[in-house]
Amino acid sequence: MSHHVHHAIWYKQCYSYYGILESLSGMPFDVEFMSFDDIKQNGIPEDVGVIINAGDAGTSWSGDKAWLDEQVVSTIREWVHQGGGFVGVGEPTAHEHQGEFFQLADVLGVQKEIGYSLSLDKYNKQSEEAHFILADQYEPIDFGESMKYVYQSNAETKVLAMEEGDVKVAVNEFGEGRSVYIAGLPYSPENTRLLLRTIYWAASEEAIMQKWHTTVQTECAAYPEAGKFVVINNSYETQQTTVYKADGSKRH
Repeated sequence: MSHHVHHAIWYKQCYSYYGILESLSGMPFDVEFMSFDDIKQNGIPEDVGVIINAGDAGTSWSGDKAWLDEQVVSTIREWVHQGGGFVGVGEPTAHEHQGEFFQLADVLGVQKEIGYSLSLDKYNKQSEEAHFILADQYEPIDFGESMKYVYQSNAETKVLAMEEGDVKVAVNEFGEGRSVYIAGLPYSPENTRLLLRTIYWAASEEAIMQKWHTTVQTECAAYPEAGKFVVINNSYETQQTTVYKADGSKRH
């Protein structure tokens, strides 16, 4: 008996992650899919700036038992430590092993409570500072199905968003590299911008977004030789937008 799953049908467990692929498809990045075997056999290619691991625990998306492979885990850990960017959404690097659930909790700066360390002290304090990743957010973030019981696993982790005591967005610096944790990311223009900022920050390339950048729902293309730029409205409503030009000035 064969089962056929249609890729475009909305379903509860999937839409919090599907938004990542939909958002990436319109971004100025080359996207490649790496398997755990690729990383094990060939390491991480030179031209990769950010790795995204997204999905529920126990699924092929998140990786499940693949995270027990010492070589895979140490390769990624070393790569981030030397300057790579790691983005985890939902239950990244998740497989219960030796009292750890997120196997790269040290990189992510967060861990998920699954009942084994309920009485231990947790940090969980939301940062009051403004952060590059959230600079375009004007309304509460939609995390979709989201994720409960995620907590700060070290005091240096910056928690950017919380709900009912659970971490929803957190950033961590690991050696020379950076990581970002997000509880879920359904598709929306706001979440697309959140992911764009997340990728630039994780790659330590925030400066790129200071040039020819616009506010959410719009984008721009610049033609310096002609001395012109074009602003595109991606919504069905009239938009007010600010264009940040290459020289640092801005136009409303």
